[in-house]
Amino acid sequence: MTSSGLASQRLDAWLWCARVLRQRSQCAQLAAEGVIRVNRRPTDKPHAAIRPGDVLTLPIGGRVCVLEVLALARRRGPPAEARLLYREIPAPATSCPPAEAAPYPAASTTAASDRTGSRR
Repeated sequence: MTSSGLASQRLDAWLWCARVLRQRSQCAQLAAEGVIRVNRRPTDKPHAAIRPGDVLTLPIGGRVCVLEVLALARRRGPPAEARLLYREIPAPATSCPPAEAAPYPAASTTAASDRTGSRR
């Protein structure tokens, strides 16, 4: 058992208590769409059980957020309390430069057969 007395908590309820989205129905819908991963495994169940130490990967606000669950919640408290439930894991720094900084043009997306024409 954790300090809150819970062994696990529903995914949608935890997302709501952590103030990831404003409404619990939005949290349940996001989970039902199958875009959330729990410990790298996709889930489409709002009732998926999460525990402290689990890592959630979810799309929020046009970016991918990776959150480590630090604690479970008994209630939806103020934002300062919600921030204690998780730790955001930053995106890893890549060794490749961004596409716009590349010194060469991007490869064409057209197929080779479209560029060369027909030889029949």
